[in-house]
Amino acid sequence: MKPFDYRRADDAAHAAALVADHPRAAFLGGGTNLVDHMKLGVAAPDLLVDITHLPMEGIEPLPGGGISIGANVRNSDAAAHPFIRRRYPVLSQALLSGASGQLRNAATTGGNLLQRTRCVYFQDTTTPCNKREPGSGCSALEGYQRYHAVFGASPDCVATHPSDMAVAMTALDADVVVQDAAAERRIPLSRLHRLPGEAPEHDTVLSHGDLITAVELPKMPMALHSRYRKIRDRSSFAFALVSAAVAAELADDGTVADVRIALGGVAHKPWRALLAEEALRGAAATEQNFAAAAEAELSEARPLPGNMFKVPLVRSAVTATLRDVCTGLRGRSDGHDPREGER
Repeated sequence: MKPFDYRRADDAAHAAALVADHPRAAFLGGGTNLVDHMKLGVAAPDLLVDITHLPMEGIEPLPGGGISIGANVRNSDAAAHPFIRRRYPVLSQALLSGASGQLRNAATTGGNLLQRTRCVYFQDTTTPCNKREPGSGCSALEGYQRYHAVFGASPDCVATHPSDMAVAMTALDADVVVQDAAAERRIPLSRLHRLPGEAPEHDTVLSHGDLITAVELPKMPMALHSRYRKIRDRSSFAFALVSAAVAAELADDGTVADVRIALGGVAHKPWRALLAEEALRGAAATEQNFAAAAEAELSEARPLPGNMFKVPLVRSAVTATLRDVCTGLRGRSDGHDPREGER
């Protein structure tokens, strides 16, 4: 690890200004991803700006009925928060499915959103990688492809985004609050991360010096019965091969009145399954229509030879998670709330 300078910022705007003024500066939050990359030689900042002491640790209600989660809130605290468990169970489930207990106690909301891909070639500095070194090539195209993208990839990069939390927040229509040196603004989380295109080195639309200070979840009644399903190589401490976050509500006649679906482990960003959502709205909540919705989304899939198995995994994950959510909704309409035992 190369030597670096260290500063503690006075407030969010000061932190943003410190990083913006130094081309090779980085924010230091939980450090669970950045410090690993510094040890591997993937990242080599000249300056670390410590933001851990800034007042971004609150989970607060919003006037419209939603909730604000500060960027320094630990993943374990967000997962255990009573309001999040009750009103946004998909988010609590996603957080608890990520990493280990020790890492969840250190990782933060802001850092989780900005963690970088776990592509083995990105983390191996002896191999070409356009994301780590633009113009060097993509080793995964002819290499190990098990964990790579089936949606939205480009000839320059087929890496996937690793976050579980971001997948759930995408389904919940979250906004990201961003502070730069002069002002604060909000970005829909679905637009925060970008597809690789010809510039895979850029994971997000943020500029250098932009600091995430919070994530805001809107009031979403359908999220009360949301679910997160993660398919991975082992039961814990593994990144998703495929994951699905689903929230839905049914009309009185049993059709799908509205639905939100996001997928993880399949693209350079949390993948909002808009084609599947469109196919389901107004349709009967049946197994056949769940599968048809998954097929509609998969019409855009472009798997690699080494990850074609992800196509049936997406189909199964979407269908099964929709079944779970809609079964719960039917139970509620029958006068029985299947979540009673979870409260």
